Amino acid sequence: MAKYEMLYLIGNDLTDEAKNAEIEKYENIVKSMGGAIVSTDKWGTKKLAYPIAYKNEAYYVLMTFEAGADVVNELDRVAGISANVLRRIITKL
Repeated sequence: MAKYEMLYLIGNDLTDEAKNAEIEKYENIVKSMGGAIVSTDKWGTKKLAYPIAYKNEAYYVLMTFEAGADVVNELDRVAGISANVLRRIITKL
């Protein structure tokens, strides 16, 4: 298993419960597919460099995990179809 980082931006208009549910959803995907969460850093609300979907602020989350390539593909797929995720990037450490 390789080590990866996933940085994703959640819409800031969500409630705290909805933000935590979104974060937990991605952690559960990693765990259910045999991966392991190393850490989840909630950076909080930050101003965007440019507007995305008419929003100027987003909630940043950095998740570090160990998993196989199939987990990365699933995370990218789920985050891509989620209306709450504005941007995401997954990199191999």
